[in-house]
Formats: sequence, C-alpha cells, structure tokens
Amino acid sequence: MRSISIFGTSSDAGKSTLTFVIGRLLQERGINVGVFKAQNVSNNSRVCDDGSEIAIAQYFQAEVLGLPTSYHLNPILLKSGHGNSASLIVKGQVVTDKEVRDYYRELDTLKPAVDECFEYLNERYECLVCEGAGSPVELNLMDKDLSNIYIAEKYNTKIILVADIEKGGVFASIWGVYNLLPEALRANVIGVIVNKFRGDRSLFDEGVNIIEERFGIPVLGVLPYLSLNLGFEDSQSLKNFVQNKPHPAKKIGIINYPTMSNYNDFEPLIADETIFVEFITSNIALESFDLIILPGSKRVIEDLRWLKKTGLFDALKERHKEILGICGGYQMMFESILDEECVETSEPSREDALGFIDDVIVFQKEKVLKKGEYSIFGKTVQGFEIHHGVSGKFPLSYEKNHIKGTFVHGLFEDEAFEAYKKTTIDSFIATMREEIDMERILKYVV
Repeated sequence: MRSISIFGTSSDAGKSTLTFVIGRLLQERGINVGVFKAQNVSNNSRVCDDGSEIAIAQYFQAEVLGLPTSYHLNPILLKSGHGNSASLIVKGQVVTDKEVRDYYRELDTLKPAVDECFEYLNERYECLVCEGAGSPVELNLMDKDLSNIYIAEKYNTKIILVADIEKGGVFASIWGVYNLLPEALRANVIGVIVNKFRGDRSLFDEGVNIIEERFGIPVLGVLPYLSLNLGFEDSQSLKNFVQNKPHPAKKIGIINYPTMSNYNDFEPLIADETIFVEFITSNIALESFDLIILPGSKRVIEDLRWLKKTGLFDALKERHKEILGICGGYQMMFESILDEECVETSEPSREDALGFIDDVIVFQKEKVLKKGEYSIFGKTVQGFEIHHGVSGKFPLSYEKNHIKGTFVHGLFEDEAFEAYKKTTIDSFIATMREEIDMERILKYVV
C-alpha cells in the first residue's frame, strides 16, 4: 500500500484539514492510517503522550483519527526566535536557537531524524497521510524542503494537490505547481482537490473540464467553503474564524501580541454561543470586557515590551475587573522576568513585568513539558505545560482578587466542548465525504 503526500498549490490551501479528512475516509474503508509532517513552522504546539512537543496540526490530526501522539508525527518543529533565529525542536525536544541561514545550511543533518520517524510510523500503519508545507515548488528552496519533495521522492508517495479557489488564480496555481514538479513526481500525482468553493457548485463544472481535459489532471473533488473553528494552526487561521453571536452573555478580550502562541486554548470560548471573543491588537478601552486574557507567548519578554509600547501594559495595571494569564501571559503577571541564560534574549537581561504577583520568573534552558490532570481554580483540567519560565512561590497557578494565572493550557476544555468538537468534526467530514472521489484515490493507493 502506498502512502500519500498532500501538497498545497499555495500556503493555507487546506493541507492540514485535508490530511485528517482523507485519513478518516481511508479509516472508514478499513485502512490503518497514520499522519506525518516532516517539518513544521509554528508557534502553536502541544505536549504528546510521550512528553514530547509537536505542532498543533499534527496533534489535532491524530486526535481526530484516534491515534497515539508522539514526536514521530512531526520530527522537526521550528518556532520563532529572537532576531533572525528560530527555536529548533528535533524529535520533540528543544535543541538550540539557530539562525535561519544556518538551519538551511545544515539541513542534511536533520534528515536522519525525519527518516527514522517516517520509517517508525510506516512499520505501524498501512498508509501515512503526509502533510506538505507551503508550496512544493518554491524553486529557490526545493533542495531545502523536507516536507514536500524530500518525502515524496524518497518514499515514492502518491500525491494529491490542494488548491484554494478563494485566493483567486486557481487555474494558474494548479498548472504551475504541477508542471514545476520534478517529472517523476508528476507521474505520482493522483489529482487535485479544489478547496474553499463558495456558491453554486455547478458554476465550476466548466472549470473542472478545463483542469481535467486541458491540464490532464483529474479533479478529485470541489469542496465547499466551510468554517471549522477548530485546530487553528497559525495566527492567520485564527483571524479568519467565524463568530455569529448577536446576544452574548459575556464578552472576553484576548491580548493578541505579536508572538501569541497556543491559540487553541480559546477554541472552547469561540464555540460557546454565550461568549463573544475579541482579539485585541491595540490600546483600546478594556473596561467593556468581562474578562481579559493574557495568552501564551513564544517570546514572553518581547511581547511584554510590546504591551508597554502599545500602552496596554498601563491599561492592564489600571484594570479592576478580572484578568487571567495563561503560561506566557501568567509570567507577565509577576514582578519581573529574569533571563540570565539567554533563553529568549541575546544577552542576560531582566524585564519589569506587571507586578500583580509577588515573585520573579526565572527562565531556564530546559523546557518544562508535562501533560496530565490538574486541579486549578476549583475544577479538574486535562491539560499540559510547555514553558521555560519558572516561579519558586507559585509553580503552577495563582489566584487573588481579580488576578488569576496558571502555566497550564487547556483550561477551558470540558466534556461539553469535547462533545461539540466531535459533532463538529463529524459533520465537517460528512460534508467533505460527499464531494471527494475516494474510489479514484483508493485505486492508486491500495
């Protein structure tokens, strides 16, 4: 049985979503399916069953398909670093901060980790659905591409192209990507899925004919634009979320600083019909919100400085209604943040913080990665921790007057949200099931 690569004809074409959709449809035909992405670039990650760290997209895909989670699903993860550097996470553990140019220069040293993880999964699953990254034919980067060309060539995967029609230029993007692929990979292309179509599907019948007859590429489906509001992989996806709540009982503001991370903490709030969620990017009046949340941050000191620059720092100090800090946001609530080991900064530094909590946050090189059951704020949470900063006095959480904070992610998830998530995902997949030509896909895979 052959594995499948999902290639986008552009960024944000829907690769992450189609990976779990096609995975579920293969499962329904009795095929043992795994998911894989060689390299991801994301500030949004989760702690796996094995205590490692992977991108949220692969964690979410595994969750949808009912798979155990481990670093094998996403062996290379890059998170934004200071300046032009990135935090390099290999097999679920932080290795170093590395300049992007150095990362590309030393890319060959990472291929053994990618191979090890692919082959580990390949021994355990009949078919791997492998998510690509961005466009597979960025000509100046094709030799540095681990997620698309490298996997497809080395493991001879069948390829499904995904094109985002909403962006415009769908024909050019399909034709261009297909014809810029290496000849051997063009032969492995099963077909293309046209994604995010709005309106009357029959209006694109002629478009399907053009792609199939003039381009010679089978169309495996034309999928409707359908908001999921789950599994947000990046800030762009978050900004596109749909919210229609004309009479909310509660209004929550979330500070959207430049390197906000772990936005999935707020999916239960977005799903709740009684709560209106607003992401705050400038110094607006905060008193109209029932709750202000300081979310996770990949660069805590940098985002703290951004709060000061925008004026939100002073606005938060003046607020007397509830403020909740999560992970990086929790760390900002302390008196100061000390980074003597240069975890986030290029030289040892100390940054004054909001001063709500009587202690100092100390950054340590070794990242805290934990997953489990926590008792916080009077309830039990199935959550996880993922942070460099630590507090001696308040190592897990703090609560006094209008200030609450914790290192634990997953605070708003409960049984009601899990039921909502299952229903929403099942409904989403059911819609896509009607539009995807699985028989043609199976002909090439089985």
